[in-house]
Amino acid sequence: MPIYEYLCVDCREDFESLRPMKDADQPIDCPICNGGNTSRKVTVFYAQSGGRVLEGSNVSCSSCSAQSCSSCGR
Repeated sequence: MPIYEYLCVDCREDFESLRPMKDADQPIDCPICNGGNTSRKVTVFYAQSGGRVLEGSNVSCSSCSAQSCSSCGR
Protein backbone atom coordinates (compact mmCIF):
# COMPACT_ATOMS: atom_id res chain seq x y z
CA MET A 1 0.00 0.00 0.00
CA PRO A 2 1.28 3.49 -0.80
CA ILE A 3 1.70 6.31 1.67
CA TYR A 4 -0.29 9.44 0.82
CA GLU A 5 0.28 12.95 2.13
CA TYR A 6 -2.58 15.14 3.30
CA LEU A 7 -3.08 18.68 4.59
CA CYS A 8 -5.58 19.56 7.28
CA VAL A 9 -7.18 22.87 6.32
CA ASP A 10 -8.40 23.46 9.90
CA CYS A 11 -5.11 23.11 11.83
CA ARG A 12 -2.73 23.53 8.82
CA GLU A 13 -0.83 20.36 9.72
CA ASP A 14 0.58 17.90 7.19
CA PHE A 15 0.14 14.19 7.84
CA GLU A 16 0.63 10.88 6.06
CA SER A 17 -1.58 7.84 5.78
CA LEU A 18 -0.93 4.33 4.51
CA ARG A 19 -4.02 3.58 2.40
CA PRO A 20 -5.08 1.42 -0.52
CA MET A 21 -4.98 3.24 -3.87
CA LYS A 22 -8.76 3.00 -4.18
CA ASP A 23 -9.12 5.07 -0.96
CA ALA A 24 -6.53 7.74 -1.78
CA ASP A 25 -9.09 10.47 -2.54
CA GLN A 26 -11.70 9.36 -0.03
CA PRO A 27 -12.30 11.63 2.99
CA ILE A 28 -9.93 11.16 5.90
CA ASP A 29 -9.95 12.80 9.33
CA CYS A 30 -6.90 14.66 10.60
CA PRO A 31 -5.10 12.59 13.27
CA ILE A 32 -4.04 15.78 15.07
CA CYS A 33 -7.30 17.76 15.43
CA ASN A 34 -9.81 15.11 14.25
CA GLY A 35 -11.13 17.59 11.70
CA GLY A 36 -12.58 16.31 8.44
CA ASN A 37 -11.55 19.31 6.31
CA THR A 38 -8.52 17.67 4.68
CA SER A 39 -7.12 17.44 1.16
CA ARG A 40 -4.59 15.17 -0.46
CA LYS A 41 -1.30 16.82 -1.38
CA VAL A 42 0.49 16.30 -4.68
CA THR A 43 3.51 14.15 -3.91
CA VAL A 44 6.71 14.18 -5.92
CA PHE A 45 8.53 10.88 -6.34
CA TYR A 46 12.31 10.80 -6.81
CA ALA A 47 14.59 7.84 -7.46
CA GLN A 48 18.31 7.81 -8.13
CA SER A 49 20.27 4.96 -9.66
CA GLY A 50 23.79 6.21 -9.07
CA GLY A 51 24.26 7.03 -12.77
CA ARG A 52 24.95 3.48 -13.91
CA VAL A 53 22.72 1.81 -16.45
CA LEU A 54 23.58 -1.74 -17.41
CA GLU A 55 21.69 -3.06 -20.42
CA GLY A 56 23.69 -6.20 -21.14
CA SER A 57 27.12 -7.75 -20.97
CA ASN A 58 28.23 -6.48 -24.40
CA VAL A 59 27.61 -2.78 -23.72
CA SER A 60 30.65 -0.63 -24.51
CA CYS A 61 31.74 2.43 -22.57
CA SER A 62 30.70 5.74 -24.11
CA SER A 63 34.19 7.20 -23.74
CA CYS A 64 36.11 4.28 -25.32
CA SER A 65 35.63 1.13 -27.34
CA ALA A 66 36.32 -1.31 -24.48
CA GLN A 67 33.58 -3.26 -22.75
CA SER A 68 35.09 -2.43 -19.36
CA CYS A 69 37.32 0.43 -18.20
CA SER A 70 38.16 2.37 -15.06
CA SER A 71 36.83 5.71 -16.34
CA CYS A 72 33.19 4.60 -16.39
CA GLY A 73 33.31 1.98 -13.63
CA ARG A 74 32.03 -0.97 -15.67
